[in-house]
Amino acid sequence: MRDAESVLEGKNAVVEALRRGMAVERLFVREGKPDAAIDTVIREAKRREVRIEFVSKTRLDQLSETGKHQGVLAYTSEVGFVAVEDILEIAEEKQEAPFLILLDGVTDPHNLGAIIRTANACGAHGVITKKHGSVGLTGTVAKASAGAVFHTPVARVTNLSRTIEDLKKRGLWFVCADMDAAEPMHRLNLTGPIGLVIGDEGKGVSELVKKHCDLVAAIPMRGEMESLNASVAAGVLAYEIVRQRLEAENG
Repeated sequence: MRDAESVLEGKNAVVEALRRGMAVERLFVREGKPDAAIDTVIREAKRREVRIEFVSKTRLDQLSETGKHQGVLAYTSEVGFVAVEDILEIAEEKQEAPFLILLDGVTDPHNLGAIIRTANACGAHGVITKKHGSVGLTGTVAKASAGAVFHTPVARVTNLSRTIEDLKKRGLWFVCADMDAAEPMHRLNLTGPIGLVIGDEGKGVSELVKKHCDLVAAIPMRGEMESLNASVAAGVLAYEIVRQRLEAENG
């Protein structure tokens, strides 16, 4: 777990934190007549006996890190990382082949949040990111994930290449995204225990990490753009994995 308090902003992120029973230290809500979404935040907070401080929009703007608080901001001390082993245990409990998303230096909190949201939606068991050169689990990440950060475990490791090699010993295969790859994603076998490796926007997956991957997949591009946003690339490849898994399950 992280030692410092985290700032959660936005209605969805705060509601998910409250419903999950997170330790919300302080909750700030815009004063005035609440809309339906803010009313839900207030109801959930009262149910859990969390003290609500009604403040002006100006005060919320001062507290906000993102500028997009939607009238709700909370401080919690329980947004943090898990161990890689915890993620594998989730897959084992569900009796499913592990499906992990590994991030090689994603620095944009909006990308990280969107990837965590995609991981949750596609049934990935967790996300692994690097300790150095990557964004942490900030309030911006929580908001961008629309609360998925409270349902999808995120591990942080010192050496991504070593983690990949350790997971290979547990039976996982690894595929990384590369727009210059020779093989498009739909021609590769992406079933079974798998880790999808995504690099930072602009830089892509580093050559060092790429050497440890078993497969390199390209996303077919038909327009004038030569690359995709990191979170979009993660979503496209993740759902190719989902598609192939469903086909395998249905024979």
